[in-house]
Amino acid sequence: MEVSTTQWIVTMVVIVGLLAFDFFFHVRKAHIPTIKESATWTGIYVSIAILFGVFVWVQMGQTSGVEYYAGYITELSLSVDNLFVFLIIMGSFKVPRADQQKVLMFGIVVSLIFRTGFIFLGTALINSFAWVFYLFGLILLITAGNLIKPEKDGDDEESSEANNFIIKIAKRFMHTTDYYDGDKLFTVVDGRKAMTPMLLVMIAIGGTDVMFALDS
Repeated sequence: MEVSTTQWIVTMVVIVGLLAFDFFFHVRKAHIPTIKESATWTGIYVSIAILFGVFVWVQMGQTSGVEYYAGYITELSLSVDNLFVFLIIMGSFKVPRADQQKVLMFGIVVSLIFRTGFIFLGTALINSFAWVFYLFGLILLITAGNLIKPEKDGDDEESSEANNFIIKIAKRFMHTTDYYDGDKLFTVVDGRKAMTPMLLVMIAIGGTDVMFALDS
């Protein structure tokens, strides 16, 4: 499948436009979304993805269309893992429900950036060095082995303290607060600029995105 530079640019502009629209008209104002609202927006974006697949099928042929839908379904299934991890992180940091949409938006944008970069990098490496494919496979096998390995006593406590470790490191280098100030990343306490837990949540999610991007 050959895609022209113009087509790539148009696609990127549309994606950025959708993200901007979602932020300014949906996420920017802090609120707790209803099930109906969430279902409506999910339906809209899934419909857009399906229609784009139809466009690819018609313009570039059946093979390209099948490849697009296969890639979309694969990435959609991988994004479910991201969502669960994001929810665990937000629950661990006790992010206010009304501000969780902005944290998710940040996670989605960072995930898109990292996944795009890793996919292009991985493709270039595999095309240049065939043995890299086996290296990536070995990494996934090791990861799978760690997942099925029985947990030792204390593993749950260590994982639950991971976010506390991030907070300790952040407090060592910068004045931080233990409470949220709306969706602000920084606030002022006693005349001093302080970092809020909201920024720590985004740092944790950004680090998680790197791992998911490598897997993708």
